[in-house]
Amino acid sequence: MRIRELVEDDLDAVFRLRKLAFNSTERPERVVKPGSHGLVAEIDGRVAGVLGIGAYAQFYGGAAVPMGGIGGVAVDGALRGRGVANALLREALTTMREHGQAISALYPTVPTLYRKFGWERTGVFEWVELPMDRLLSVPRPSEPVPSRPAGESDLAALHDCYLEVARTVDGLADRRPPRIDLAKVLEMDLVSVLPGPNGLRGYLTATREAGGDMGRLKVFDLIGADVEAQLTLLASLASWAGTLEAVDLRITDPATVDLLAGTPLRHSVWTSTWMQRVVDLPAAVAARGWPRLANAAVDLEVVDEHAPWHAGLHRLVAEDGAVRVEPGGSGAVRLHARALGPWFSGAQNTHALRRAGLLEGDPADAVVLDQLAGSAGTPRLADFF
Repeated sequence: MRIRELVEDDLDAVFRLRKLAFNSTERPERVVKPGSHGLVAEIDGRVAGVLGIGAYAQFYGGAAVPMGGIGGVAVDGALRGRGVANALLREALTTMREHGQAISALYPTVPTLYRKFGWERTGVFEWVELPMDRLLSVPRPSEPVPSRPAGESDLAALHDCYLEVARTVDGLADRRPPRIDLAKVLEMDLVSVLPGPNGLRGYLTATREAGGDMGRLKVFDLIGADVEAQLTLLASLASWAGTLEAVDLRITDPATVDLLAGTPLRHSVWTSTWMQRVVDLPAAVAARGWPRLANAAVDLEVVDEHAPWHAGLHRLVAEDGAVRVEPGGSGAVRLHARALGPWFSGAQNTHALRRAGLLEGDPADAVVLDQLAGSAGTPRLADFF
């Protein structure tokens, strides 16, 4: 088996594989997209499998950590059982490290496969249904913010407004170009912005969806930098009462749904879970934002057969407001590869990791890990790949 870089000449073979695996019907114009790269597995000169890696970054502690987003993993149905996916994932770890992607995320169709290589369930991607009567019950803003349709000149400010909120929600992607084409947002049916004195105070993007008697509005982003902006945007959705059955809102800022939107006790939520892996522990720790703690340290032993570059003994040191990983130490706390993602993201504490068999050692030694990565809320993504 040969693993190599994905090239444009692979388009037909890759489309055939992904059509079978994902029921894809639209043939793409190109297979290598800006801000992404991919791997192909060949057996006897035939494309046997493919894997894509997108260049993203996820916010943790307010800092954008370079992330490789794994997607489009497909194996020829006639060549399954020959270790094709295993070989692609093994090579992907090396490739992501070479590209400076210290962490990786993916949406798993086969969790057991990815767990074997160190990914573990970490966060959620969610949509919520907002009935129109509940939107009508949301308090109106005391000082409504004037809105207007967005134009091309607003794209940079719109992205800045998103980043202002996104950096406060662990797990959200920074939507960096070229992987994300910011201009694509203007193709949506509704893109409204709330101008402020220094950029935008908020914005809303949505498409009109068919279905039922009146249809629905599918809201991809409702971003408000302050409460009046959020309430203004929610009021704009309530203004559709009488012409819509409901609004489907992709959860970008959890405060919108949890603290403002008036969701009923029982409501519909569509959830996709994603898994994360730490590709390079020292690089990931150096890139992440951390709470400012008193100087502390914990000795780690990392067990990771697929990323040998960070396996072994390390010392995690918090000193003078910075956190680093240096070689050495006693290995007082043993972390398995699958534990690194949930710990790094704050999705699970050391007690849960211990009960899952992914962490060993004296709980007193592990307390620094919880103090560092303890997170308020579930890590979230609002982009699917």
